[in-house]
Amino acid sequence: MQDTLVIIPTYNEKENIELIIRKTFSQHKAFDILVVDDTSPDGTANIVIDLQKEFPKSLFLEIRKEKNGLGAAYLHGFKWAIAKKYDYIIEMDADFSHDPKDLERLYDACAVQGADLSIGSRYSKGVNVVNWPMKRVLLSYFASKYVKIITGIPINDTTAGFVCYKRKVLETIKLDKIRFVGYAFQIEMKFKAWKHGFNIKEVSVIFTDRTLGESKMSKTIITEAIFGIISMRFKGLPK
Repeated sequence: MQDTLVIIPTYNEKENIELIIRKTFSQHKAFDILVVDDTSPDGTANIVIDLQKEFPKSLFLEIRKEKNGLGAAYLHGFKWAIAKKYDYIIEMDADFSHDPKDLERLYDACAVQGADLSIGSRYSKGVNVVNWPMKRVLLSYFASKYVKIITGIPINDTTAGFVCYKRKVLETIKLDKIRFVGYAFQIEMKFKAWKHGFNIKEVSVIFTDRTLGESKMSKTIITEAIFGIISMRFKGLPK
């Protein structure tokens, strides 16, 4: 067992899942991987099961019975990681929008530089996004600016989904009280960590849009984020 777990949520990622797993295991630092699959009809979980024969001590799989949001999948993974007592827990997409080469940089920000939470940030040094249409770049960029203004949180990329947590952050945040499941889930987790006074560091990364498989983005997720932030700011969130 390594000290760091990489959680990869999946739904219909058969084109990417073996590649992302092998790429993660090929890094200089050793990581364990937990795939949280929402019963993908394309057989994603079966690919992971086959790979477990090759990586029996470092590749794990949890299959959820229903698809009810990215946030719910991550919460499932966080609770699993806490129970296994990993020191560091990293969330990462399966579609290579997050480069596994940046995993060690996120880890170092927490393990070496003293951050409690490190964020793979697209917007801490300009706009580092590749292959997105301009409309989506602007939507994402200004969404993060909007969150920063409304909540006061000192983070440039509040919707980022490439994040390393020290275990104590996840143990402190009441995971059962997390309200949101889409983009707003990522914001809510950072907002609560900030409210608890944890040290947050942004690590500049380049985000590359997927080339295989289909995006899970929807208008519902965007709407949740827009109105969820207003709720966070004016109603507050229980710690």
